[in-house]
Amino acid sequence: MTRAEPGAARTADRLTALGFQPVVAPLLAVRRMAQAAPDLTGIAALAFTSRNGVEAFAGLSGERALPVFAVGDATADAARGAGFEDVRSAGGALEDLARLLCEEAHGAVLVPGALAPAGDLRARLAGRVEARTLPVYEAAPTGAPAPRAFDAVLVHSPRGAHALAALGPFAGQVAVAISQAAAAPLTDASGLDVRVAQRPDEPALLQALGKPAARV
Repeated sequence: MTRAEPGAARTADRLTALGFQPVVAPLLAVRRMAQAAPDLTGIAALAFTSRNGVEAFAGLSGERALPVFAVGDATADAARGAGFEDVRSAGGALEDLARLLCEEAHGAVLVPGALAPAGDLRARLAGRVEARTLPVYEAAPTGAPAPRAFDAVLVHSPRGAHALAALGPFAGQVAVAISQAAAAPLTDASGLDVRVAQRPDEPALLQALGKPAARV
């Protein structure tokens, strides 16, 4: 498990329940960006592309009445857990979120997210919806080495994949990526057998991993 905490611990619990032996070794650390509460004047809705964005924004602002558009179900659940009531999930990837916003957003949308996001939501909206980005966290490499005693590694993001690729080459281990974007940085990582989940969510990621045979 190379994803940042607290996500790594949550995924490790799911792996344990499935019969795997998780090795938690985060290659990224999520750091919230210190700043004043955002000015929400003129904002009609919020759009979140990750749980980290939800949690960081919730720590900055007490606003919970604005409608929320979430990239997937896990992010939508995090928004509801943070106190938002009007939450809609795109149930997929960034393209699905852009489509949902174009269909249902009315007015300017604030997008709290990473300082260096993995994807460009504004580009996908192509001016059809006014989107204002707000960096609220950054995912920085920890510099920790990956343990060599593992058989497979789960890759939850392109940034995590870049951090993993920098630690190669590997010798026959399996890498299971949550999306094609997360798999792309691993194509040149010698020795990794790269698989991609059928959907960009963790249930599909774990399904692509298969049945437990050894350590993960």
